[in-house]
Amino acid sequence: MRILVLGGTVFVGRAVVEAALARGHEVTLFNRGRSAPQLFPRLERRPGDRERGDYRSLEGGRWDCVADVSGYVPRHLGQAMDALGDRVERYLFISSHAVYRREGLRPGATEDTPRRPPLRDAEELDGETYGPLKVACEDDLVARYGERATIVRAGKVAGPHDPSDMFTYWVRRAAWGGRVALPADPRQPVQVLDVDDLGQFVTRLLEDRRPGAFQAVGPARPTTLGGLIETCARVAGSQVELVQVQDRELPALFPLVRSNWASQLRSSARARAAGLPATPLAETAARVLAWDRARGLPALSHGFTEEQERSALEAAAQPRLNSDPAWSQPGAPTASSASTASPSPASQRAPCRDHSKSRSVRRPPR
Repeated sequence: MRILVLGGTVFVGRAVVEAALARGHEVTLFNRGRSAPQLFPRLERRPGDRERGDYRSLEGGRWDCVADVSGYVPRHLGQAMDALGDRVERYLFISSHAVYRREGLRPGATEDTPRRPPLRDAEELDGETYGPLKVACEDDLVARYGERATIVRAGKVAGPHDPSDMFTYWVRRAAWGGRVALPADPRQPVQVLDVDDLGQFVTRLLEDRRPGAFQAVGPARPTTLGGLIETCARVAGSQVELVQVQDRELPALFPLVRSNWASQLRSSARARAAGLPATPLAETAARVLAWDRARGLPALSHGFTEEQERSALEAAAQPRLNSDPAWSQPGAPTASSASTASPSPASQRAPCRDHSKSRSVRRPPR
């Protein structure tokens, strides 16, 4: 099968390419060539720039399918579809759970959950525009390709090369051990999907020529934020004591903290039935830990700085949350016992950059 990947060298796109190659497919990359240009040196490359509307390199050639991991605004999809015309049989688009309405959400929500109104007259991506812009992208894709359109609404994706640091923060913090400041209820549910599972799922959907929308969420076994941190600690061989702290002056987009718990309890039934794999959370954590250490523990873009965490811990009442089994799902790893040991020296943990002020993101990497 000949697959054209729009993107393909950062995170989700990289996993899609690796999965497709592992299954013997022929892959062509279309991107600017700026992110990890040394990757996949033997693959055919079509240079272009979606921000500038430059699709000239796609004027020739035919593909069985397209995997679009870098479309964020309707213009991106519209121009790509115009450039490709009828020279592709199927178009798969990586969308997001941000397309869904936030009001009235219940645990077990499916792909039939009402979506937000589409937005077409914006280009800047932020918390209010990202979801509606993805809705417009979905609508335009289905209007053009109909049953030849496939939509994957990915939840939080985790794994090596993740530029968001959302999962990496907790992997690194749990490995450091000691008293861990948690600005949330440890019983909060969490859904994170291994990036390799997403890559394999996309490839499977293309192979099976499946139409429709699919929620890609994981892990298969439900977990909580407290359980996730405990799992990361067990993988690293460390001991942690979770200390619930006040969320006053909490940095924006704090890793995996969500106020709407139902948004972390979406159903994966349709995707599992279509072949979504289920990598155990511990395996994902182990891979991220090894990758993070190998790259030298650079500063992270989200989470507490050391100073912020120290201040939060000093102000906390320091409850021993590990003694309350209610915060961990039955069967979730709880090997790490409570610890009151002093934090390790700062040299053992690279500091996080302070992003306490919200900021819009023009083009999240895929």
